[in-house]
Amino acid sequence: MNLLCQSQTLIIPGHVGQIEVIISCPANPAPNMPFGVICHPHPVYGGTMHNKVVYIIASTFNALGAGAIRFNFRGVGQSEGRFDHGVGEIEDLKAVVAWLRAQYAPRELWLAGFSFGGYIAVHGHDIVQADRLLLVAPAVARFDFSQLQLADIPSLVIQGRQDQVVSPVAVETWAQQQINPITFKWLDEAEHFFHGKLNELRELIKENW
Repeated sequence: MNLLCQSQTLIIPGHVGQIEVIISCPANPAPNMPFGVICHPHPVYGGTMHNKVVYIIASTFNALGAGAIRFNFRGVGQSEGRFDHGVGEIEDLKAVVAWLRAQYAPRELWLAGFSFGGYIAVHGHDIVQADRLLLVAPAVARFDFSQLQLADIPSLVIQGRQDQVVSPVAVETWAQQQINPITFKWLDEAEHFFHGKLNELRELIKENW
């Protein structure tokens, strides 16, 4: 099936029950256009697909001519199941991507993650065969990134220097340890949730994507 993108909220099947998703579309959707999948922050600490950073990433992808899917991990919103410490959440990502490919057949899969969602995106990007990767304040040091290497795909990492949740030094160090080249960008005045800096985040993505 190759549907034209329609902005909507849907319930799709997952590995432990239903998954709640929001689809958003560019102004002029085209068949087989790229689609971005965005992973949200830690569910235990209030992370959902409605997070402002997640929304900004999705709307920026739309501005770049791609469709976007935000989704709630298991146990969040209308998504069934319970928090699974990153293991089951990768299964949720796989289910969303499989559904997306079956419904829309995008020519490219863009994968993004914010904070805990960045951990899931790094773990899952090779599994789901992402074509491009965006990590915003990935939860380095809060989860084990030590053995995680990025595939040889265009990858952008954005980190706020004033982050009080994720260590900026740890993120920079991990990025420098990558074998394949990545683009690493600082937002000097930004803290973890990019309060007051969302427009700057949007522009930084546009400029480097």
